[in-house]
Amino acid sequence: MNQIEKALMYALFVHLHHNIDKAIDFGAFKRLNDKVDATWPGALLIGPDANDDAAVVKIPGTETIIASKMESHCSPCVPRPYDSAATGAGGAMRDVVAMGARPLFIMDFIGTRPLEEKVLVGPCGFEGTCTCGKCVEMTSQDRLNLMLKGVRDMADAMDVFVAGGGFSTSFSDIVPAVVISVVGKQISEKPLTKPAKAAGDIIIIAGQTSNDGNDSLYRAGMVTEMRPAIALFAEERAVMDASLAAIKTGKIKACSDLGAAGIGAGVCESARFGGLGARVDLARVPLRVQEITPEEILICETQGRMLFQVAPLDVEEVLAALASENVPAAAIGEITDAQEAVFTFGDQQIAVIPNQPSPEQLQILRD
Repeated sequence: MNQIEKALMYALFVHLHHNIDKAIDFGAFKRLNDKVDATWPGALLIGPDANDDAAVVKIPGTETIIASKMESHCSPCVPRPYDSAATGAGGAMRDVVAMGARPLFIMDFIGTRPLEEKVLVGPCGFEGTCTCGKCVEMTSQDRLNLMLKGVRDMADAMDVFVAGGGFSTSFSDIVPAVVISVVGKQISEKPLTKPAKAAGDIIIIAGQTSNDGNDSLYRAGMVTEMRPAIALFAEERAVMDASLAAIKTGKIKACSDLGAAGIGAGVCESARFGGLGARVDLARVPLRVQEITPEEILICETQGRMLFQVAPLDVEEVLAALASENVPAAAIGEITDAQEAVFTFGDQQIAVIPNQPSPEQLQILRD
């Protein structure tokens, strides 16, 4: 394994962000949901055991389908509270869009230290003492105000209600709790899902990639400073509108938002969950900055991006729908019948990620 393969495979197969089922018994929830189905037959369309971007429920007695996602953005709020709270909200909204729904309202929960206590905001926030000269000491109240403003500004950009939430000052840890729940109304005939559907389908990315958002590299121990993704309000709205326009074509076969571990996770999980493989040329990815490495293109977590899979004959129609909202988009690869995802930059191979690592590889990742 090279370094970028190690970081991406750690994110996909070891870290709990992408492996919640290792900590939570989804089987118990499935048994509960099967029982509740007797009361509301067929209402739960996509539940937690589906391992998709969001849950989808049909309101009994109506034709209304809603998608909902809850997402935390706690650790990134230590160095960058405003942007990280905003991107937590934006990322949860993209998860709802990925199912084919338009976000309607959010509810948030923020837990922090008592309001009068001092907190350190910046690169050294996790250490508690600044050695870089870039950090700011502020009260817990001041940091709370930044996080609330981030959530509010993203909701404003997306025309989404803040319908309610919760708040606590009983937290004593360095890391605050920032949790966002988003509910949206389905606009597609049926929910879109993440798993790849067929070899030969073309992978399209919407939105531009930058080198911000190195959370997965930080968790893998490959960088010493967490640089959370920057909030992109206008771009986030444009990508949502463009995605909904593409979804309305009826040509999208699979869809996922690009969040933690970026393009690497979005492609690898879709291929693996569909029992297929993928091949992606990172040189085709639309960029926001030019000073960026192929490895950063692969794994960085720039906001305001989505992945779509379409049949080859439908590529131009979907690209035209995305272009209708002036969003950069490109076909960057295809689904294959292999059991691995291959990432190249032109003729240069960057990473090969198997659908199932060997026991030896998993042991290296855990060490």
